[in-house]
Formats: sequence, C-alpha cells, structure tokens
Amino acid sequence: MLVNNSYPILEFDNSRTAKINPTAFLDETSEPFFQTDMLVITFFQEVMDKLADQGRIVLEKTIGGENPVLIYRFLDENVLITLGQVGCPACGGNLDLFHAMGIARVMFCGGGGVLDKNIEVGQILVVDGAIRDEGFSYHYIEPARYIYTDSDVTGKITEYLDENSISYIRGLTWTTDAIFRETSDRIARRKEEGAKIVEMEQAGCIAVSQFRGFKYGALIYGGDDVSQDEWSNRGWQSRDGIRYDLVMLCKRLVQII
Repeated sequence: MLVNNSYPILEFDNSRTAKINPTAFLDETSEPFFQTDMLVITFFQEVMDKLADQGRIVLEKTIGGENPVLIYRFLDENVLITLGQVGCPACGGNLDLFHAMGIARVMFCGGGGVLDKNIEVGQILVVDGAIRDEGFSYHYIEPARYIYTDSDVTGKITEYLDENSISYIRGLTWTTDAIFRETSDRIARRKEEGAKIVEMEQAGCIAVSQFRGFKYGALIYGGDDVSQDEWSNRGWQSRDGIRYDLVMLCKRLVQII
C-alpha cells in the first residue's frame, strides 16, 4: 500500500511485487542460474585482472543487457565474484537481481572517503549501517534516517577478524548520490552523526538485503580524505596489496556469514 506524502521519495509502498520484478528475468524451466549462493562484490578492477592472470577465477556467467554484468567463480572455492557498479541504483539494483538468481550470502568490499583524518589509508571499516542520504533505499525500506546491517552477520565478521588479529574499526557510513555535493557543512553534520566514511552504495545494498531477506556484510577501506579543508586523494586507488588482501578476506568471510 502506498502511503501518501508531500514528497514523492517519502511515499513508501510496502507491496512485495512491482510491475517489473527481478524474477521476470529468469527462465523458470532452466537449471539454477548459479551453483552457489555466495558472492563477493568488489570495486577493484585491478584485483579482478590479477586474479584472472593468476588463473584463480574463471568467467561463470554473463548477464546480458545494455551494460552486461560479468560474474566470475573462484576455482579453489565455490564462491562468485563480480565488479560492483557505482551508486545505489546500479549496485543495489544488480544485487536484487543476483538474489533472484539464487544468491543468498554477499560480502561487499570497496573504498570510501574518510571523514576523520586519523583513519589511515587501508584501515578496514566493518559497516554497522548507513545514513540514508540517497533515494534508492526509500523504495525498499520505509523512511528513516539510518539503516543498519544484520547484527548476527556483523558479529560473525568481527569474530573472525578478532580471531585472526586483523585490525578494523566499525561504524556507520554516509551514503550519498552526489559526489560533487559533499560540502563542508554536510560533511561536518554527517561526522557528528557518527559516519566514518562516505560512499555511494551501502544504504541501498543494505535495504535490498533487508527487503529480500538475505545475508549481507560489507567492508570498506579508508581511501581519500574529505575531512580537511582541501581534498586529498592519498593515492588510495594505487594500494594494490591492500585491495587484493581485502578481496581475499571477503572471499573467506562470505563463507561464514
């Protein structure tokens, strides 16, 4: 049922079906689309290239369309991996489709801009939730300022990190649609609310996982710095070792969440 509101984005509709549903893209007479329910979503193209060069992944499926999505499979574990797409509509929309195709456990690994200069490049943030400063999540979960990850999933992630002496912090992200509208006042406000990192996908992905009812966890590593008077790239996109290790860590975590 649609709840009327003066602002369209706040008119939440809790109907479970829509005119177009992700299941419409499936052939119900065929075999399962995937032979596993585990998927890692990463934004690190160079890691994907390295894994392919090492012979550690193989192309599993291509999801056609105007922008085809390539799904790879690790050869040593029955885990899938794909490149994420920027923003909630693309990344969250694909996630909804992946779930319809049989994916039930997902680990996300990416980078984000730090809101605190003391968060070092490569520092892992275990995502507890997100500030919903975007539009996509409001079509899946009723309006609220925050959305939170499943505490059981997050608990399994942190337990593994603790047992293996892997350094991390945990907390909220700030999910925004507008990379060029991260103003000083808005950054200060989000930092006051507890956000550690700004990114563009978490609120949407968490919302899809809650609406559809599957397991989702996310690790974001500290990248560029937006906390100072001048933006600093900090060379975050060239930290190949950190990014490779993060993908391999998520490959392990998706099997235990």
